[in-house]
This record gives sequence, C-alpha cells and structure tokens, in this order.
Amino acid sequence: MNIGLTGGIACGKSTVAAMLVRRGALLIDADLIAREVVLPGAPALALVAERFGSSVLSEDGSLNRKALGDVVFKDEKARKDLEALLHPRIRALMRERMEETHSSAPDKLVIVDVPLLFESKLAFMFDSTLLVYIPRELQLSRLQSRDGLTSEQAESRLAAQMPIEEKKRLADEVIDNSGTIADTERQVDEFCKRKER
Repeated sequence: MNIGLTGGIACGKSTVAAMLVRRGALLIDADLIAREVVLPGAPALALVAERFGSSVLSEDGSLNRKALGDVVFKDEKARKDLEALLHPRIRALMRERMEETHSSAPDKLVIVDVPLLFESKLAFMFDSTLLVYIPRELQLSRLQSRDGLTSEQAESRLAAQMPIEEKKRLADEVIDNSGTIADTERQVDEFCKRKER
C-alpha cells in the first residue's frame, strides 16, 4: 500500500516519517528526489539556471537553495515557473521509485513523503493520504525557532503553502503532532494497526 505523507512546513512530518520507518514502513522522500533532479550535470539544473540566472548557482555549480528560495518565496510567478520545470521530473522519478519498492517488497507499507502533495494535486498517486498536523500558530513559532527566521520571513513561507486547515480537510487521515512525542507515537501505532488489517 502506498501512503502519501504530507504536512505543512515545521509540522514534524520528518519525525512522523521516522516513526513509521521504525515500525517497518519503507520511505520514499520526495525532497531527496527533488534534490537529485537538480544535482550538477542534471538537465533540470541547467533549466533552473537559464530561467533564474546564475545567481541561483553556487561557485561549485550546485544549486544555491537559499538564493533560489529568496526569489521563489517572494514571487508567485517565479515559484510556478520553478514548479513547472521540476515537478514533472520529480513525479516521474517518484513513480519509478514507488514501483521499484512495491516490486521488491509487495507486503510492506510504502510511505512517500511529499511536502506539497495537495498543492501539486498528487493525491491520485496514492492509496491513502496522511497529514501531519499542528495548528498554524504553533507552525509559525516552530518554523521561526527551527530556521532562525523573522516573523515576516516565516509568514511568507507559510503563505506560499496551502493553509494547514485546508490540508486537514483534504487528508484521508491525520496525525496531530501538537502534543508530546508520546502522543504522536500512540497515533502512529494506531495508524499502522489500521493499515495492517
């Protein structure tokens, strides 16, 4: 079974993914795939540099994620352009990895960590979707403290994503990560038991 795991920025999605892996699930990380498609020498990196200029490249020719982020988090058209360049490549590689994983371990739960699952309209790729949720106010404070951002910077990053309450409405299942680690672990256990049936 393929589960699309998502959440808002700073909601603890990686923490929940790690909990699922400890319980035997196999993980495919869309962020790692997104990094892979823009490695030096990859065709997508050349397209990104062509569209956004050499300022988004580091001296060694790799993608300067911070410089690119500064552009796309402030300009919706730039963000859409970036998505149009990268998303088809990421989706194709993600689908390939899902098929490989299912073929090699057909009885395992396959968790695909996709930060922008709903924004990218990818729910159709999965048997079920699972959202890691925290209320927006907590999301904002965790993001500021985790990344050392100002309130304005954190707000702009949240504004670039679908509101967490809307994601909650769209998700098939929700794990609320606003309590203790033990609370989250208990919810992950319950989720795994439901999927084993």
